Amino acid sequence: MGRLIAAADVGSNTAHLLIAHLTETGLKKIVNESDWLSLGEEVSRDGKISAGKRKELTATIERFRRLLDEYKVEGAMFFATEAMRKASNHEEILADIFEKFGIRIDLISPMREAELSYKSSQLDCFGPEPMLMVEAGGGSVQVAYCQDGILERVTSLPIGSGALKARSGMDQPPSDYAINKALEIIQIECDAVANYPSVKRIVACGGLCRGLWRALHPDGDKTLRVEELDFLAWDCARLEAEVVVDRYDVKINRARTLLAGSLILRHLMGMFGHSEVQMSQYGVREGAILEMSERASENWMVSGK
Repeated sequence: MGRLIAAADVGSNTAHLLIAHLTETGLKKIVNESDWLSLGEEVSRDGKISAGKRKELTATIERFRRLLDEYKVEGAMFFATEAMRKASNHEEILADIFEKFGIRIDLISPMREAELSYKSSQLDCFGPEPMLMVEAGGGSVQVAYCQDGILERVTSLPIGSGALKARSGMDQPPSDYAINKALEIIQIECDAVANYPSVKRIVACGGLCRGLWRALHPDGDKTLRVEELDFLAWDCARLEAEVVVDRYDVKINRARTLLAGSLILRHLMGMFGHSEVQMSQYGVREGAILEMSERASENWMVSGK
């Protein structure tokens, strides 16, 4: 087994740990663990992380710490994204985690999220540019215009699945009013990227997009068409979450994000005049591991306790 490196992100839907080593053909995943926390929906609604969610997060980080020790991981990067960035009590929470477990969780910017996602998406979705990269999670959607390996424009839209559900009131199944409200919010927020230049293709990544891909393409086909997203949105808009679970072979929490994800991605595809999108199985964690491997001589070890 090669040198083990880890990356963990405290996202708006999940907290996720990846332990992997590099091979000649890419990344070999050794441990891929996650807990569903739904921080983004709570922070969008209340502005902070509650005591209950904080307790769940602490238990998750403790479990991740044990896995780092068990697998004798040489280096690790822990970071948090939109929900933690926006939570009014994030400084207290992150300080407490460092005190308990010796793990420093960095708050990374939307630009940093996009950079790491772009780096990893090139492993399985390399192709012509300029391209549009859509990195979508529970709190935000990063939209990047990429040309010649450079992210020339990056815009963070506050319409991740949890944020959109909190703002629109969408449940599963949602009311017609909630769907129309969600569509209105998506249109308003996506106006921020209306002046982007045209692109040759769209690549989608992040937990929200991977959820769509796995639900629609269990065979692993990486190309999703607009008709498939339209059907998924129509289907999920009328079904109870438990039926979505059975029909698309997804977990209950992921089932509740499929409608929001399909509406968001479908709108962006329409804006840029594309009928299909490439789905990358990689994201910020894989990008972090690739980056750490490139600068292995630097001190990127997690503080030990």
